[in-house]
This record gives sequence, C-alpha cells and structure tokens, in this order.
Amino acid sequence: MNSLKRLSRARETGILLAFLLVVVVTTVKNPAFVFSQDGFRDLLVTPMLVLLIAVGEAMVIITRNVDLSVGSVIGLTAYAAGTLFKYTDIPWPLVALIAVVGGAALGAINGLLISIAKVPSLVITLGTLYAFRGINVVWTGSNRINSSDIPNDFQGIGTAQLLDVPVITIIAAVVLIGAAWYLRNTRGGREFYAIGSDPDAANLYGLKVGRRVLLAFIVSGTLAGLAGVLYVARYGTVDSQAGTGFELQAVGAAVIGGVAIFGGIGSVWGAAIGAMLLLTINRALPVLGIQDFWQQAVVGALIIAAIVLDRVLALRQARRLTVMEDSQA
Repeated sequence: MNSLKRLSRARETGILLAFLLVVVVTTVKNPAFVFSQDGFRDLLVTPMLVLLIAVGEAMVIITRNVDLSVGSVIGLTAYAAGTLFKYTDIPWPLVALIAVVGGAALGAINGLLISIAKVPSLVITLGTLYAFRGINVVWTGSNRINSSDIPNDFQGIGTAQLLDVPVITIIAAVVLIGAAWYLRNTRGGREFYAIGSDPDAANLYGLKVGRRVLLAFIVSGTLAGLAGVLYVARYGTVDSQAGTGFELQAVGAAVIGGVAIFGGIGSVWGAAIGAMLLLTINRALPVLGIQDFWQQAVVGALIIAAIVLDRVLALRQARRLTVMEDSQA
C-alpha cells in the first residue's frame, strides 16, 4: 500500500500517464502509429538519442547546473566518427570508442571551466555550444559523410534487433539503468543530490563539490559522444548541422520529466520518460493533423508547466517545513 502511494505521488507517474495518453489517442486516430512494424519500431527508436543525452543532462541539472553544449558535442563526435570511417581502416568498435572518449573530453572541458573558474554553467556551456559548433562547421565546411562511407556492419546497428527489440533501444536502456543505479545506490550519486539541494552546505559538510560537478559534465559529454556514434549508425549522413537543437530537447526532456531546474530533485527515469513523451508528441501531432507551429507551442507549454509545477511544489514543501518547525518550537 505504501509503495502504491509513493508511486502515485511520484512526478514520473504523471509524465508516464501523459505519454501513454498520447500514444493511445494517436493510435485510436491511426492504428498504424503503434500496430505496424515501422510504427512500433519508431516508437522505440526515435526518442533514444535524446533519451541518452537527457540522462546526462539530468545528472548535470541535479547538481544545479546545465549543459547546453550537448548538441554540438553530438555534431563533433558524429563527424569525427564519420571521418575516421571514410579515411581510415580503423575497426568500427575502436572508432566508436574514440568518439565516445572525445565526447568525454569535451564534457571535461566544460566541467573544469565551471568547477575551477567558478563561472556559471549557463555561461560556459552557452559559449562552448557555439565554440564546438564553430569548430565543427570549419572542419566540415561544405563536405558531408554519406552512408556509402560507413561500414555496412556498423550501419547495421541502426536497424539491428535482438529478440525483436532494436539494439539502439537496448543500449539506451542499459545506460539508463546504470545511471539510475549509480544515483540511487552509491555515495557519489547521493552527493549529486546534496550538492544540488544546497551547494554551500555541501561545501561546509566537506563534499568534493568541484569533483562531483566535473564528473557530471564528463558523464554528459560521454553520453553525447555515444549519441553521436549512434547518430551515424542510425542516419548514415553527417554534415555540419548534425545535432543542432538536441541541447534544448535534452533540457526540455529532463525538466518535463520532473528534474528540478533548481537542482537536487528528480531522476534519470523521469528524464527518460520526458524524452519519450517529447519525441512521441513530435511524431503524434502531425498524425492528429496539428500544424508545425502548434507542435512547438505544445512542447514549450509542457516545459513552462513543468517549471511552474516544480516551483509550486518547492513552495509547498517550504511551507510544510515552516509549519513543522513552528509546531516543535
């Protein structure tokens, strides 16, 4: 009974119900949305790249920071992987590893600038968003990577299935479970929440705030690098605009999924469900005959509603604590 009560009050529950409602309504309108091979596969595959970076974004936001550079990291790592495929004979697992490590290095640049220079993450990652994108544009120029440049066995990852489940979905699920386990069951994960709740108190308590923030950005960069690798496998074509806009989808998915923009609250499960909801809405609204403008408006309204709800819940919690303190006095 207590477990059911906690589940009903969890922020993730409402987002999951909203996701299921979107799927049901759209399927009633067009059964092929789910009850077709391509429809069901798209439902599982389309959100996965955003889900990956939303998990990393959630870990950063929980520490009361934000990473706006993930879209540019996807673009850089995707083009780097494609270039290695095109001009070298390096085996694809090693190419994938190089791209993921490259993403981790870019995340480390963000984390070091923030934790050492003490500059707000919004400013740093907004700068690196443009810096990384600029490097990618200069490097790419008018060139692009085509599917003919990518090894067939690597491209197969984008369409391969294991027990009728897309491999990309399995990879994202493994990452999600690992991140959720870390945040819930390790001291380091719990310190993420402590830092996000009150960074000054965390410092006074002796927590290594800078080290944890750096780790969060490295994880975010690593997952963006992995998303860049899977971007190549899924789409086969990479140009200078690869990954554009993914950063806003990642932040939006995390916030919609109940990760408090002020830090200290939320879960990667919520961010993952937020990514599923966000990308499914983008697929569902055209099926329902809603114009592109309203698609963007609906997503924006969801983000605003999530932030307002977070603020209302925070104020309610503060009032409860005040009442409890007064009653004990």
